[in-house]
Amino acid sequence: MAKDPYKLLGVARSASEAEIRKAYRGLAKKYHPDVNKDPKSQERFKEISAAYSLLSDKDMKKRYDSGQVDSSGQQQNPFAGGFGGGRSPFGTGFGGMGGMGGQGRRASMGGQDDMAELFSSLFGMNMGGMQGGMNQQRRRPAQKGADIRYKATLPFVDAITGGTKKLTGGLTVKIPKGVEDGQVLRVIGKGKPGVNGGPKGDAKVEISIKPHKNITREGKKLRLTLPISLKEAVLGGKVSVPLPGGEVELKIPAGANSGNKMRLKGKGIAGGDLIVTLQVILADGDAATLTEWAESGENVDFDPRKDLI
Repeated sequence: MAKDPYKLLGVARSASEAEIRKAYRGLAKKYHPDVNKDPKSQERFKEISAAYSLLSDKDMKKRYDSGQVDSSGQQQNPFAGGFGGGRSPFGTGFGGMGGMGGQGRRASMGGQDDMAELFSSLFGMNMGGMQGGMNQQRRRPAQKGADIRYKATLPFVDAITGGTKKLTGGLTVKIPKGVEDGQVLRVIGKGKPGVNGGPKGDAKVEISIKPHKNITREGKKLRLTLPISLKEAVLGGKVSVPLPGGEVELKIPAGANSGNKMRLKGKGIAGGDLIVTLQVILADGDAATLTEWAESGENVDFDPRKDLI
């Protein structure tokens, strides 16, 4: 036998709508399974929900109070309440709430709408498909999928020039020009699937850059150690400097020494400058009569910038 809905909610039979509603709100907060992890709380929650579904519906409450339906909403003795007012004793039909016709269904839906409003205010839920307060359907909001993290190691030159990089799992990421060490690139929609129709998460790629033997970076500024031959240092002249973005021409002053610095404006990263530090490299045989060697033009095939990049 179903329990007395008034006792389940802890209110008197003379309780007002506001008192019934207040009682249910307090019990729902206490026994909702998302709040109360006691296994018995789910059954208790179903009971108080069914009780409130009945008592919050004015027509069903009236029928229950008059004995026409029991606490589960099932039709009692069809002759309960007599034949007063010329009303047929068979007017409401049989078979409980499911068989009371359009009026009963409208009454039932009224209680469900009221409960849906309550759950929305209590727990931020959307409720649907409830039958007598027993079957509840929670519609969780759509959620974006989790992100997937990757790590990618790039040669210094590739970080300056940009391009593409294929990662484990077949993901290809576009590398922007001038990407920095430790920078995290985001690839939209390449993460894990969303929840309840939500969008996919993203792929996050953390960049690590291998150091270069001759070039270092300071923000947008590049510093290059440029090897030059003894002849270029003594006599000066124009030399072609291979850089990640292409070759540039640099004029070496006569009598240059290792450690001399030269600035090339706008030849760094995104408009930054390139600071060139000269480094004289001696070829085999340079120890003998350096001046004569420089003037004679010997060892002209020696290229000190052969392995610069």
